[in-house]
Amino acid sequence: MGRTLNVLFAGFGGQGLLFAGKLAVTAGLIEDREVTWLPSYGPEMRGGTANCSIVISDEPIGSPLVVAPDVLVAMNQPSVDKFIGEVVPGGLVIIDSTLVPNVPTRDDVTIITLPATQMAEDAGLKGLANVVLTGKLLKETSFCGIESLEAAILKSVPARKAAMVEANKQAFMMGLES
Repeated sequence: MGRTLNVLFAGFGGQGLLFAGKLAVTAGLIEDREVTWLPSYGPEMRGGTANCSIVISDEPIGSPLVVAPDVLVAMNQPSVDKFIGEVVPGGLVIIDSTLVPNVPTRDDVTIITLPATQMAEDAGLKGLANVVLTGKLLKETSFCGIESLEAAILKSVPARKAAMVEANKQAFMMGLES
């Protein structure tokens, strides 16, 4: 039986959650795995809610909808409050503690906090907390190889932002090493 990982990235629009999901599924594609990527926006793009469901699997995927995530990556308080109850028992919750002052408790999931926004800003990588959290996701779940995620960064950063490739790799390594 193959491994399937259902992840929900959630936060405000403009935090790069859809890009974080795209990095993860691109790494899955590079490894020739089955993937889905399903974005969801609130009515306002920037500042409204945004989330992205991804599935990475060794088996064919029945539905791109993630109603019971194995992992929640949350970048703001409303997302934590809204989705923490949906994570499956035994699941994982990764929270950007810079933007989530009240971390709830659940006895049946592992909750990891990481001040990703602060870490990115301190390192001169403002706006890359999403990639720091993707690195942390890889560290905690081993959903792909490190080389695959680095290749996904190369593929996913648009040509007009080629200068951001190294910054994205740096942010990813910060999360991986945290």
